[in-house]
Amino acid sequence: MPTLNVLSVASEAFPLVKTGGLADVVGALPDALAPHGVATTTLIPGYPAVGAAVKGAKVVHRWADLMGVEARLLSARIGEHPLLVLDAPALFARPGGLYGYGDDWQRFAALSRAAADIASGTAPKLRFDLLHAHDWQAAMAPAYLRYSDAAKRTPSVVTVHNIAFQGRFDTTIFPELGLPDAAYALDGVEYYGGVGFLKAGLEAADAITTVSPTYAAEIREDRFGMGLEGLIETRRERVHGIVNGIDPAVWNPESDTALPSRYTARALGRRKANKRAVEKMFGLDRGDGPIFTVISRLTWQKGMDVLVQCLDELVALGGRLALLGSGDAHLEAAFLAAAARHPGRIGVRIGYDEPLSHLLQGGADAILIPSRFEPCGLTQLYGLAYGCVPIVARTGGLADTVIDANEAALAAGVATGFQHGETGYHTLAHAIRRAIAAYARPDLWCGIQRNGMRADFSWAESGRRYAELYKSLTGAA
Repeated sequence: MPTLNVLSVASEAFPLVKTGGLADVVGALPDALAPHGVATTTLIPGYPAVGAAVKGAKVVHRWADLMGVEARLLSARIGEHPLLVLDAPALFARPGGLYGYGDDWQRFAALSRAAADIASGTAPKLRFDLLHAHDWQAAMAPAYLRYSDAAKRTPSVVTVHNIAFQGRFDTTIFPELGLPDAAYALDGVEYYGGVGFLKAGLEAADAITTVSPTYAAEIREDRFGMGLEGLIETRRERVHGIVNGIDPAVWNPESDTALPSRYTARALGRRKANKRAVEKMFGLDRGDGPIFTVISRLTWQKGMDVLVQCLDELVALGGRLALLGSGDAHLEAAFLAAAARHPGRIGVRIGYDEPLSHLLQGGADAILIPSRFEPCGLTQLYGLAYGCVPIVARTGGLADTVIDANEAALAAGVATGFQHGETGYHTLAHAIRRAIAAYARPDLWCGIQRNGMRADFSWAESGRRYAELYKSLTGAA
């Protein structure tokens, strides 16, 4: 089988640097694509954590002036696969978070320009058949390819992980981007009188993917498109919804070292030790009633304001809550106030802790994901794999991956969780009541858990679909 060489460019990749699900996806893709004749090289910025992990890496290219700064390209490995690191200390060697700086336009324009240069053959001995850019931070790469003077343009794909994050900047940055004047146009980088990084990529890419089939349809609507629905509609023939997968080497309750007690679908009784550990970690009263968990950003998008309203009822019905997350200050305060109001029934940890997230999936009974929109979502997939039953809004990837425990699904033996309609107090509270009623029937609940754990949400099928798309764009199919 001939090998197709793909350059995957993103602002983060697990396990080197992560703020959310984007990193998990970028980190998992190389393994998912390898069985299909695709060799993936990942390009990420040289943040301090990345630099520390690739000490001694070989310099394979230099830029004397990349968006106004000197930069080097380092060659290393991420797992079993090639890694390229954009070493530009002036842009990326910062002690704080990855995003939120006044010069983010410059930082990620540099990443995109470097990716386009590499994909065009600027770096000796590096040759790629296709460029795959993830989210707005890398979306300018296809635009740079589009306006380059290369004799042959490398085909490109842009994946929209969340269309709400678009990389919009003032028009004053355009002269600094190194693009021809013609690029500042309605079908170029111009966006509502400014510059739109994601918009530019969506215009320039040969194909657009989103991270679930339902989300691919939703973003053609005003409600979900966030101002880009018209563009998505005009390019609908090039839009593909491919649901994310999870890495069973990382998320597997049978081998997960973060769990005090490992288990399988045939040995669910072993989860009880993990439940006791969750109670201890979150100061919850010991008991056999259901523990609900939240592992999330605490934001309006995630429906956390509605969940706060439901907590008194959740507790009154005999439920408990263990929450791990951070986000909007007023929502953090509201959850902490609920914990103070219900000591022993609600426990809150503000922040993020990767091993603790594994414990929650392996010890809590159900995970609440009442998102107003959710492109794909990974936490519900982790929940399915761990027998932590998802309670989700019927939107995006949540709708695609969780089978509601309605009468027909229960009779057919295929239910894997609970869905509710548009996020609101009554819809979410009803879903919680349904889950608690099902939990009171142990055989029924265990059946739902086992159905989820037997489902295949690995990257096998998604990897095949990405590989087919790549090959169709490069003529290798």
